Amino acid sequence: MLSTASSVLSTAARFVAHHALYKVYESLPSRASFSTITKYLNQTEAINIDLELFNEYHFKVEQLMELAGLSCASAIVEAYPTSKSVLICVGPGNNGGDGLVCARHLKLFGYQPEIFYPKRPDKELYTSLTQQCLHFDIPFLNSCPSVEDINSKYSLVVDALFGFSFKPPVRHEFVQIMTNLVQITVPVCSIDIPSGWHVESGPVEAETSLKPEMLISLTAPKECAQHFKGKFHYLGGRFVPESLSKKYALKIPEYPSSCCSVRLA
Repeated sequence: MLSTASSVLSTAARFVAHHALYKVYESLPSRASFSTITKYLNQTEAINIDLELFNEYHFKVEQLMELAGLSCASAIVEAYPTSKSVLICVGPGNNGGDGLVCARHLKLFGYQPEIFYPKRPDKELYTSLTQQCLHFDIPFLNSCPSVEDINSKYSLVVDALFGFSFKPPVRHEFVQIMTNLVQITVPVCSIDIPSGWHVESGPVEAETSLKPEMLISLTAPKECAQHFKGKFHYLGGRFVPESLSKKYALKIPEYPSSCCSVRLA
């Protein structure tokens, strides 16, 4: 009799706990409803916003890079929760720095990132980011991985090669990896701008341009994002002051709760 009563009480307690947990979950902001964007930045606007963040709002490059990289890692975890083996292709500029930060946070989130970094700038910022990744036991590849290697070893590739300041032609150090990323069957996630795209007009050549499955726009989507036909489009970089947002009429969507990324499509 006591055993039966105890069982009933235990069942009731579990029901109450589950009901309470459900109510908490129900109150959380929904990530299923996508936000819409009505404002896309041209290259001049994108450059000017960065300059104002640095000069008028006194942000440091390191601050914005850390926030941007974290938001990229968070978006990737949401979009690809089971794609743990990640190749991160890193370029020589700020886009590459975002990729290095993203790699470090993905490692903290339980992923197994590896980095291909063919041209490393001789600057303290990038040297520090590289050393941080090494201390997190993130491997750096010594040579460009082939199409076959990427397809067999990785479940996701992060394109952090070139950003909105890119001007063709592609430097010789990056020609092979760019060619390979176009040919692989593994999903590609591009940070801010699909590498090789024009920041405003999008893909340069329809057949040979990169076609990422995921795009993570930073600060605000650039005009080329209107040509994105992939599966996931996120916005990251939750650091824009309201006054700057109003000045450029950014109309940034509301981020859910404390999230540092928001899905657009």
